Amino acid sequence: MHFQGKSFLTISDFNRKEVEYLIDFAIHLKHLKKNNIPHQYLKGQNIALLFEKSSTRTRAAFTVAANDLGAAPEFLGANDIQLGKKESVQDTAKILGSMFDGIEYRGASQAVVADLAEYSGIPVWNGLTDDWHPTQMIGDFMTIKEAFGTFDGIKLVYCGDGRNNVANSLLVTAAILGVDVTIASPESLFPEKSYIQMAQEFAKESGSAVEITADIHTAVNGANVIYTDVWVSMGEEEHFEERVNLLLPYQVNESLLENVSGDFIFMHCLPAFHDTNTVYGKNVAEEYGIEEMEVTSEVFNADYAKQFEQGENRMHSIKAIMAATNGHLFIPDLK
Repeated sequence: MHFQGKSFLTISDFNRKEVEYLIDFAIHLKHLKKNNIPHQYLKGQNIALLFEKSSTRTRAAFTVAANDLGAAPEFLGANDIQLGKKESVQDTAKILGSMFDGIEYRGASQAVVADLAEYSGIPVWNGLTDDWHPTQMIGDFMTIKEAFGTFDGIKLVYCGDGRNNVANSLLVTAAILGVDVTIASPESLFPEKSYIQMAQEFAKESGSAVEITADIHTAVNGANVIYTDVWVSMGEEEHFEERVNLLLPYQVNESLLENVSGDFIFMHCLPAFHDTNTVYGKNVAEEYGIEEMEVTSEVFNADYAKQFEQGENRMHSIKAIMAATNGHLFIPDLK
């Protein structure tokens, strides 16, 4: 399969070799960037950045990646686009497709990003939906490869809310790449069956071990990657108190990490609530009496914590995705 003209909507659209190619290409582009070697594969292109949901890292990553590739990014926020409100997704897609060379979309609906891809006629990149966060995955597994040099024998354990877009994406991506993956979360927050089944299908081919468990202490034994995410996703704030009570036993802290033997790194897709240095953090401390949520500051600031490299890698990986799908590169057949 050639990447040219293909959209990047979910990680399961790509096979193992294709995902590995994107990760290795991202590492290569990072090397070029660090050495000030130009790589303007999208020179003269215009890229639309559609953000129905707000963003720091994804927006910054797509903007810098587009600029580095020689393309001009145009940001359209929730107040600038009318997807499905005043204009159908189909009609919007056709117009944007006639003006732009590629579209990034970040919002709630996977159906919207799929429709944009179907009707725009240009590559569409999923910057996050409620179901999937595929660009995050290329950056995340790039970070893992930089740390360990391989995916062979790597075990990733995700702790916390097991049915959000990051947990879904990690489960399936790890299974594609042959990385052992465990989702450790309360039973009420286990991933939906469809994601578990999809991961198990990929795991049959790759040899990955897929485990879903409520037993966090056993789960982290032998982990190479401990990964967590916020306990309350965007738009779920009304469930705050029950979520905190439910997930406090799944906090990544020093005592949990005593169960981990050997080399490991900590990862977090950010933002992280590990202190009271935010308005949000202060409010939580005042209202619920906890100053650290999914991860403690002690872990967050440790040498093994790689969340800032991971955040930077969002940009290099997004650049790889855009260049591979829209840069007319020579890419060998990756079957």
